[in-house]
Amino acid sequence: MTRSSLYFLHQAAEIMEKTNSASRFVDLVQTKKSFEDIKYWTWSEMLIALKQCQESPSLTNSSIMLKKCIDLLSQKISLADGASSSASSVNSSRFRSSCDSKSTESLKTNFASTTWWFEDLLFFSTECLEMFVQSMVSHEFDQVLLSKFLIHFQKSKFFNATSDVKMKVIESVIDMLDTLDENVLSLKALFDILRVTLGLNINKGSKNRLEAMIGSKLGHATLDNLLVPSPYGANYLYDVNLVLRLFKAFLSGGINQVSPSQLAKAANLMDSYMAEVAPDPCLKSSKFLALAKVIPDSARKSYDEMYYAIDLYFEMHVGMSEEEKEKICCALNHKKLSYEVRIHLSKNPKFPLKSTPSSPESQQPEAENLLQNINYSKSLISWPHNLTEGINTDEKEDKSSEQIVLYHGKFDLPADNERFKVHLEGMQWRVLELEKLCRKMQTQMRKILKSRVASSYCQVKSLPKLCS
Repeated sequence: MTRSSLYFLHQAAEIMEKTNSASRFVDLVQTKKSFEDIKYWTWSEMLIALKQCQESPSLTNSSIMLKKCIDLLSQKISLADGASSSASSVNSSRFRSSCDSKSTESLKTNFASTTWWFEDLLFFSTECLEMFVQSMVSHEFDQVLLSKFLIHFQKSKFFNATSDVKMKVIESVIDMLDTLDENVLSLKALFDILRVTLGLNINKGSKNRLEAMIGSKLGHATLDNLLVPSPYGANYLYDVNLVLRLFKAFLSGGINQVSPSQLAKAANLMDSYMAEVAPDPCLKSSKFLALAKVIPDSARKSYDEMYYAIDLYFEMHVGMSEEEKEKICCALNHKKLSYEVRIHLSKNPKFPLKSTPSSPESQQPEAENLLQNINYSKSLISWPHNLTEGINTDEKEDKSSEQIVLYHGKFDLPADNERFKVHLEGMQWRVLELEKLCRKMQTQMRKILKSRVASSYCQVKSLPKLCS
């Protein structure tokens, strides 16, 4: 009984067992006894046996021989690459003595080429591939190297393959990558796989798993990663629906599960993406609005970049109705717009009137508060006089310079002046700056006057008495 004929003997033993042959027990025992010798097979003999297993149409995935061969193959690779921590020292010595020249050379060269086994396993079917990956994971093999093998397997299998074969291979590779640690694959590699699937009608489960893997790393993505062409037959330029799904996957665990820095990066990335897709004349307003709302408000510190993206979208879509514009403008949080952007918004004819920071009815009380601050700043003009009084009264700080002169009159804003609040806010900002400057000067002058008074007092006290 030779090693190369073991597979055929095993098949014959199974057939004899089914036909109740009188000698089936003896043959089956001899065949199964030969299984124990598999651990001493060389690498080449193991590959021959695996190829024979795959070529048999009657062999199922649960075949004892196939599983045993793949498991022993995984252990040999783990031993050669020094990645298995579960193999015992006894088995290790057996495997080392049974490795052929190829694996032995790899050991002698201190694992100079950790991918030496990649090409030998390209004959795997998708079923054998899944069994192999599961076995390698169970032996605690380096998952980074295992992911590289899966990518290499996918690229090699795609040469001269039909669409059905490509679809089956890429689905199997995605499913196996999903079983590995999420940190073993780079985001670029995942997007490369995503682009491969664009022309293939892969099943929904594999597609969702791939998008979930990408979504978990979206905080590290770049704008170029997101610029995926739209599906065949679509009239818009980029696949906006895909980007929406990726961001939803990114936030699927809840906003509290994402670090603030990653949220900020994702918000900036979305703003850049919106600015990139805004000129597309075929992009519907509903899709653009969905992009604007996919990132929660709490994740944004500023809405300035989103405003510029919306401004560009309005410029390229001149036929939009006021209602459509108002829906998009509702995504803006005016409280998180900078002063310059609010000034620009107040003068922007492309935006609807209702999109201004606040309505005229709400401007009157705020305007009154602004005038109060202006009157307060005027009261600071008299600070030198108050300062002198403070020094002459035991150096107590005079509070009169900080009193606010209230404006009790009714401030009547014209109903048609919708931009008045923005200009008043600018005045308030300048008044606050003047207040800070006045307080600083007031403190400095108080110190100067104190030093002068103290100096003059010392000089008078030190004068000599001319008369006794």
